[in-house]
Amino acid sequence: MSTLFSQQPQHTIYQYTTYRVAAIQYEPTLGEKEKNIRDLLSLVEEAATQDARLIVLPALATTGAGWVSSDEIAPYVEPIPGPTTERFHLLAQRYNCFIAFGMPEVDPTTAIYYNSVVLLGPTGVIGSYRKIHADIGDPRWARDGDKGIAVWDTPLGRIGGLVCTDMKYFEAARSVALQGADVLVLPSNWAEDSAPSSWWMSRAFENGMYVVAANRYGRERGVGYQGGSCVIDPTGEVQASQLTGDGIVYGQIDLQASQAKTWRKQQEIIGYPLADRVPAEYRLVVQNSYLWEPLRYHGLYELGELPAGQLSCAGIVQWALREGMEQANQDASGRVQAIRNNLRTLVHDNAPAVPDVLVLPELVLPGPVPLRVQGQHTAEELAEHYRAGAIRVPGPETDALVAIANELQVSLVVGVAERADEGFYNTVLLLDPEGVYGFYRKIHLSQRDRLWALPGNLGFPTFDTPAGRIGLATGYDVLFPETLRILANKGTDLVCAPALLDFPEPIGLTASNVDGSTAPAYDPFYFMIWRTRAAEHNVYLALANWFGAEQGLQANGLGGIFSPAAVSYGLSEVIADEDESGLLMMTIDTREQRTGRRTTHMLGYSPGDMAGSLTGELAYNVMDSIPGNAVRAKPLLRKRQPYWYMDIVRNKRQSSQSGQCLPATGESE
Repeated sequence: MSTLFSQQPQHTIYQYTTYRVAAIQYEPTLGEKEKNIRDLLSLVEEAATQDARLIVLPALATTGAGWVSSDEIAPYVEPIPGPTTERFHLLAQRYNCFIAFGMPEVDPTTAIYYNSVVLLGPTGVIGSYRKIHADIGDPRWARDGDKGIAVWDTPLGRIGGLVCTDMKYFEAARSVALQGADVLVLPSNWAEDSAPSSWWMSRAFENGMYVVAANRYGRERGVGYQGGSCVIDPTGEVQASQLTGDGIVYGQIDLQASQAKTWRKQQEIIGYPLADRVPAEYRLVVQNSYLWEPLRYHGLYELGELPAGQLSCAGIVQWALREGMEQANQDASGRVQAIRNNLRTLVHDNAPAVPDVLVLPELVLPGPVPLRVQGQHTAEELAEHYRAGAIRVPGPETDALVAIANELQVSLVVGVAERADEGFYNTVLLLDPEGVYGFYRKIHLSQRDRLWALPGNLGFPTFDTPAGRIGLATGYDVLFPETLRILANKGTDLVCAPALLDFPEPIGLTASNVDGSTAPAYDPFYFMIWRTRAAEHNVYLALANWFGAEQGLQANGLGGIFSPAAVSYGLSEVIADEDESGLLMMTIDTREQRTGRRTTHMLGYSPGDMAGSLTGELAYNVMDSIPGNAVRAKPLLRKRQPYWYMDIVRNKRQSSQSGQCLPATGESE
């Protein structure tokens, strides 16, 4: 039952603070516009009679999606507002509801077509959005959107709208959230992976807002659409969904939940997805580095050419908090010796496989939690533990860690508390057998970090190694998609992330299976934010976490090595158990061509019966081509639309309590 809203951070009085929503799943028939509209009107009316205040329909729901040209779709396009929006407006008016649906729009002033979503209310058109991130079929008939990313004030809260593959680019949903959206409506024709999509869940989780996704299903011109329409909570959990068939998915919106903008584990606040951002560090997010051929771009001015890349072995170590606590009870040399002994055993037990790059958890020195006989630590005691055990970089402890890297012949990534002249940092070291190769100071601070550490002041550096270009971060940094976007823009192949997290938990789900060859199965690891992070930025991600519970501190394990296109293409990955110590390894491939060798020289060859043909010898320069390996090609970076992402880098004041973004002084909303 809807309730009157009394106070809201944006100073807007909303009529409803809790209300019912509906996502309509429907299989339109290509070109049968009148039939589709009649069917949709019937489904909308059914949802409205069931007290749904916000009703979302699929993308291009009125016409179908598989258009081969603008000439073919021309008889079915309309302006907004127009005849079709008026028919849906009559229902919105009759039932006092709001309706969002996708349609092919024509701009009367230019006769250009767009893949658009319109939001209607009892008073008519509230607003419309033109899809910015084209899918492969869109450019056959539609232009990229030219109206930007908008959020609309309604009696139901602030509502933003995107279309389908916009959700593969975190910047679009982030821009919606930064404009204060409570709910994101998503008309979709999702066809690539299963649904409810983990990409949709990621956008809800990382922005703390509801997502109402209405997807079509079935096949059209050889393309299979996934269904899986759903309502997703601000935690990323799917509230309700429908895998196949026409139907209506109902869910509940609570504006207080979406306006909190917090990450929680039970009642503990872990952090703030918007307020903990650091926009001053995000400049590279709005730069379009992968518009150009990657190898030539990174080699410009003879600076920064990508390392050759190779087949390598990446490894992570997961340890119990108890092990780290026992190390913390020793002096610095004793802690390093304990690390040495542990790593010797792990590498010996896994021989002959040996990692080229090995990532240890966060704050290995001085250890994640001090040893106490009984009771829990206060915040002050925990802060003092990190400060007292902080090390100088370089210093005797780093010399000892370098000796371990030399003994094992690995590149070692280690999280430590660092003591600098100006204060303390949560730092990640990259060590090789010859010394400290580089380090990163944590930029996104969690609530625990803020007790003792300063924000990092080194940006997001990268380091070239035989295994590829390496970027450093922590697990909490990786929760913010801006981190990996910056590193990916710099050509990073492998992100190494020590972690100390008890959050987030994976979300299990039964999802759709469009090919129908097997019955959908429940996957306990269906949604893992680490998997999405690697895939959306086309990087390998090696994340090493602690696990267990000691003296009031908890960690949930579940680190792993995740691939640069795993969500879409099912590339290999490894995931650690939540309660097991050990070493996990995986082969990573950072070559330009996954099945070939790297060269910057012209290649000449005459394959098979091509020899002596009229076409002669084939040749190309790899510098002028797109690499055949996703980690080097970074296809999702090339398809971004940074012109529209400026909200991400604007300086805005943010409430540390609500996580709401507020305009900076002198800046209009």
